[in-house]
Amino acid sequence: MEFSAGQEPTKARRTDTSATGEPVPRTRREAARWLLTSAVVTLAPLITASRPHPTPEEGTGTPFDETYLGRRIRGAPVTLGGPAASAVEWRVTVDGRPLHLMRRADGSWLSMVDHYGWYRTPLEATRAAVDELGPRGQLRDLAPGPLHGGHPHREAQHGVRA
Repeated sequence: MEFSAGQEPTKARRTDTSATGEPVPRTRREAARWLLTSAVVTLAPLITASRPHPTPEEGTGTPFDETYLGRRIRGAPVTLGGPAASAVEWRVTVDGRPLHLMRRADGSWLSMVDHYGWYRTPLEATRAAVDELGPRGQLRDLAPGPLHGGHPHREAQHGVRA
């Protein structure tokens, strides 16, 4: 800033010219915003292309039945009815016990045993669950209803009246 006696201080700003030829002031905040926006626009396609995208050739819809590390693993896709006929759920078992798989928004899969990892196919997710269970671990059978068909806050089970 420059100061002169009896005059207002003048600010040093960068200016660009608009289409009409008038100077347009630019601040550091606007320049940073412009740089960030251009970086995002430039890098977004590269980041998207680097993420794994399962394809049908990778076997995401292929049933499997094999022995992996001494465990019998089986899985088959089950098409869900309704308006989204392309939606697919998997029925997977490890030694005859059900293993729940979920599909993530990016198309990868995770299991309830190893829910922090993601895998390209249901087979990979099932193998990772077997690895996580170890040689002696077993999946638990799920009850048909919530807590064996009863309400979780029943008086008979807790001895509490609400």
